[in-house]
Amino acid sequence: MKKLLIDCDIGVDDAQALMVALTSPDVEVLGITCCHGNVSLKNVLQNTLRVLEVCKKLDIPVYRGCTEPMVAKKRNAGDYHGKDGLGDVPHDDPPKLDLIQDKKAIHAIIQTVNRNPGEVTLVALAPLTNLAIAINVDPSLPKKLKALYIMGGNTESRGNTTSCGEFNFVADPEAAHVVLERYTCPTYVVSWEFTCRNSLPWTFVDKWLAQDTEKAKFMKAITEVSMKKARSPEYQKEITEGKGFNACDTYAMAAAIDDTFVTESEQVAVTVELNGAHTRGMMVMDYIELLKKEHKVNIVKKVDMNKFRQMLMNSLK
Repeated sequence: MKKLLIDCDIGVDDAQALMVALTSPDVEVLGITCCHGNVSLKNVLQNTLRVLEVCKKLDIPVYRGCTEPMVAKKRNAGDYHGKDGLGDVPHDDPPKLDLIQDKKAIHAIIQTVNRNPGEVTLVALAPLTNLAIAINVDPSLPKKLKALYIMGGNTESRGNTTSCGEFNFVADPEAAHVVLERYTCPTYVVSWEFTCRNSLPWTFVDKWLAQDTEKAKFMKAITEVSMKKARSPEYQKEITEGKGFNACDTYAMAAAIDDTFVTESEQVAVTVELNGAHTRGMMVMDYIELLKKEHKVNIVKKVDMNKFRQMLMNSLK
């Protein structure tokens, strides 16, 4: 079994990614740490429990993480995901927040990795605040991780939050900088541009959501707001190749689950711009090695999209 620890800010795409992990037969989700991001931390916690409930996995521990970035002004993405992060779909009897563990996310990350040295794959789908603070508490953390998979950053200065910045990195540039500097375990980055180029055809999306299951009905309901936004001509201009639905976080999750999913990647040293008036939060690719960094990340370039579609279909069965 592949052991995953998932750090997220549950909005619609995080929900999709989490459901893929929860329905993968060879995966054990050791815990879910929550962070500010798409919506407030309170909503992220509630949304996480809602996803676990529909998947009948409320036994998986959920931990309360950081409510705000290290330095940056707080942001959210409620205009895309809905104000609550899950399309503002009402729930008459949502899981109670007293299901959240007393232990905080930072300590959960450290203790989970220490109890399973060399076995835990950390999947980061949110602003990287929890990870940055965790390594400040335990600097030896990366040495004990099996791998780190990040959805975030950009490779061609194409932004979705600022002109040159992707949301997760712009939401906490200092945290992204710390993580890319200090997490020296095998690291895989799924960038914003990559997810745009691999958008899912609407014909597939319609088939995916038409499955006659409770999970599919749940997914169809919570994605109504974001699907409407995604189908708009204004949003489609952001898709660099192909026209369809961008399942951002799920690509990173698929890569973490299946070692054969990534068919091409590129190793390069990276950092995060912290001072630029227009480029703060942008991931910088050091192709000419001026940074003199030994640690290089794996930038995901190509994946097996047939496997991806099958994972998504299976997640709603």
